[in-house]
Amino acid sequence: MSRKLELIVLAIILIFTAHFIYMSSTTDAEFGGADGEAEGVINEITGGTYEPNAEPFWEPPSGEIESLLFGLQAAIGAGIIGYFLGYYNAKKNYENELGYKGKNKSEGDRQSL
Repeated sequence: MSRKLELIVLAIILIFTAHFIYMSSTTDAEFGGADGEAEGVINEITGGTYEPNAEPFWEPPSGEIESLLFGLQAAIGAGIIGYFLGYYNAKKNYENELGYKGKNKSEGDRQSL
């Protein structure tokens, strides 16, 4: 990594850290999920007469298990994305090494004869 890029990344990290520290020390905000906020807004708009169309099949027994499942879902998704990014990057490097980019195998065989 170049020195300039390292300084830019460090500056971004410092800005976000300073902003986080400032916001957490000056406000009394609780960070809640979007589901709870949406439920409150819907109840406010409809006057509490709204009934959901569907119910969940299963609810986790505790908030910790719900967080675990959410983290597991994120890790699986990141693994799949990382696999495909790595696969296509390695494929590109392999094609560049062998000079096969844009050629099919039969064309490469004819030229070598």
